[in-house]
Amino acid sequence: MQNITEKILKDHLVEGDLNNNRTTIGIKIDQTITQDATGTMAYLEFEAMEIPSIKTDLSVSYIDHNTLQTDFRNMDDHKFLQSAAEKYGLYFSRPGNGICHQIHLERFAKPGKTLLGSDSHTPTGGGVGMFAIGAGGLDVAVAMAGEPFYLKVPDVINIYLTGKLRLMVSAKDVILEVLRRIGVKGGLNKVLEYSGPGVKTLSIPERGTITNMGAETGATTSIFPSDEITKQFLEAQDRGNDWKLLEPDNDARYKKKIEINLSELEPLVALPHSPGNIRKVKEIEGLPIQQVCIGSCTNSSLRDLKSVASILRGNKIDNKISLTISPGSRQVVEHLIESKEMTDLIKSGARVLENTCGPCIGMGQAPSSKAISLRTFNRNFLGRTGTKDAEIYLVSPETAAISALNGKLTDPRSFKGKFEFNMPKKFIINDNMIIPPSKEDNKKIELIRGPNIKPLPPFLPLYEILKGEVLLKVGDNITTDHIMPAGAKILPLRSNIPAISEYVFSVIDPEFPKRALEKKGGFVIGGDDYGQGSSREHAAIAPKYLGVKAIIAKSFARIHLDNLVNFGIVPLIFKDPQDYKLIEVGDNIEIELNDFTFENIKIKNITKNNSISLIHSMSERHIDILKAGGKLPYIKNKQF
Repeated sequence: MQNITEKILKDHLVEGDLNNNRTTIGIKIDQTITQDATGTMAYLEFEAMEIPSIKTDLSVSYIDHNTLQTDFRNMDDHKFLQSAAEKYGLYFSRPGNGICHQIHLERFAKPGKTLLGSDSHTPTGGGVGMFAIGAGGLDVAVAMAGEPFYLKVPDVINIYLTGKLRLMVSAKDVILEVLRRIGVKGGLNKVLEYSGPGVKTLSIPERGTITNMGAETGATTSIFPSDEITKQFLEAQDRGNDWKLLEPDNDARYKKKIEINLSELEPLVALPHSPGNIRKVKEIEGLPIQQVCIGSCTNSSLRDLKSVASILRGNKIDNKISLTISPGSRQVVEHLIESKEMTDLIKSGARVLENTCGPCIGMGQAPSSKAISLRTFNRNFLGRTGTKDAEIYLVSPETAAISALNGKLTDPRSFKGKFEFNMPKKFIINDNMIIPPSKEDNKKIELIRGPNIKPLPPFLPLYEILKGEVLLKVGDNITTDHIMPAGAKILPLRSNIPAISEYVFSVIDPEFPKRALEKKGGFVIGGDDYGQGSSREHAAIAPKYLGVKAIIAKSFARIHLDNLVNFGIVPLIFKDPQDYKLIEVGDNIEIELNDFTFENIKIKNITKNNSISLIHSMSERHIDILKAGGKLPYIKNKQF
């Protein structure tokens, strides 16, 4: 009576009870991935644990987020990451090889295995039947050290697919439909498990698109069965031995079932500034646009770009449109060159960018002022592109390509041209941009540190009474992009906490860092789903550096709550959400943690002379980590 999730978790369980969904379990992690925006911190943290080499089956360090080398900092960090991979026994994917999730799906992902990645879109691996979870870099470092990863026992939601996608309706429209149904926090502490006859009609790249963007629902992960389609994909990647059959039992039980008839789906679009703000394309068709960007870990596969090439073949993009295409990997590029479909892209007027995350992480291609940009990406948060007043709409590759030809948002079903493409039976295998683990004595290998790599800040034990001022009050759905923005200006500071902390909350209040330092820290008040979006732990460690002691919110996103705990910031929840109205910026407050029992916690608002009751959603282990001052001292105390 087991579903796929239960089968994998049972095989990897090292602590806890799977039958109690109110408890926390610890699972063995088989594989890990990091990328360069989060990896530098992860390997500094791994170094601090004083463990000579990784203890996972396989770990990969990817360079894909920040390959713009406008000064020494990015290149210095890349050299540090390569030396860390050599020293600790990781594979290293060099800059320009491609996007971590696309490459991992092609070259490393295995059905039935667990994967932990310091990127929130790690669930892409669920497309081949992996239990793949996004987490903060410190959690990934701890997993590389051989420690279990802890999570709440998730509820498993069955997304039951029937029918078959019609022409010009794609996998992107499937996940947008899921978001339309459950929203950006409907997946919190849940696994979205796909089944039904419609699954057999979806290729692995299509499944990867769906599991990738399941992260926008707040889900722990998303997963598909490993079936004959999976076997064919892995065999085509010359990895047939990695395949195993993995399907739910016929009588598998689920917390809830959501049925989607693929035959009834229409092209969909997410409006600014949330992936959950879904409409049908035909309802707003004709919207004038200025930019189209195709790519990202969601839609940069060979299947997606062959589809785009078919639409653009023999056509020219509108004169007022800037169209960029970011392939997901060198394998994708080599196939497009071999089939001459790269020529179709170039002749249309498209600008083919390096195969990296690029514009999706705000790395170039910022739109013009007040522009409307269509993107095949997974997030359209305010300011993420680098242009705060731009409006970003998320669409499928087919909608993006046809809209680029017309200069306006267009329902792709109106396309009158010939639309066909063929996938190769065997993929081009060229791993010369992946450096395998070194066979040298790692004691002789030195980490290469540039001047931008600063030591980790100290981790001090938690005080029982927290005192200070309310520094900032924000609303619902605050993302990690609000808290710690990305982009070409800020990401080079990722290994320099004092420098990057100067940008905390700069999208909302540019004076926040200065005020926090002047007040010697304090508190932040938040609404629902505080910290949704990216897994970047900088959104916790940089506020910690500024002296933030606690975040009091209506609710928290899963990864961000873990990151706050990992760096010693206390995440507390209003017992009555209406009490959010009773506290304002500038209020002087005290919070007593009651001998660290975290029971009957109250805010004493000294300014307003009132009291507010608080609760929390932390496990006992979370509390132990907080008491130690964070996860690094907690792990070191545990080992030594």
